[in-house]
Amino acid sequence: MRYDDPWYDAIAAGWGESDVAHARDAAAPAAADVYLEVQRSAAFQEVRSRYRRFVVPAVVLFLSWYVAYVVTATAAPGLMARPVAGAVNVAMVAGLGQFLTTFLLTWAYARHARLRRDRAALELRWTTQELARVTRSGAS
Repeated sequence: MRYDDPWYDAIAAGWGESDVAHARDAAAPAAADVYLEVQRSAAFQEVRSRYRRFVVPAVVLFLSWYVAYVVTATAAPGLMARPVAGAVNVAMVAGLGQFLTTFLLTWAYARHARLRRDRAALELRWTTQELARVTRSGAS
């Protein structure tokens, strides 16, 4: 059973494992060359660069905000106990801010991936599958 969909993984789906394993073993060196070629390509490097340009600052900012919250809660309990409105204090507002930040970061990551990386990554995936198909047909 062969699908042209590059996202289909016959081994993970459990279909035709012996056929796929035999084909994989026969074409392993050639397939590895295809993936190394794609990894060295400018398009792949651009996708990885876009990923890093978003993720690294986001992780640093989020972890800084989290550590600041924890350190402030332990080092300055008087500040965190200050009332903001009624029974709501600074610690409760900052704690809710942690949840809000998590949801905002998740939304921002998904949006960034959709707008800046998904299309380029899918094109790379199709290119990789096409090169692998050509390599397999040339090896046969």
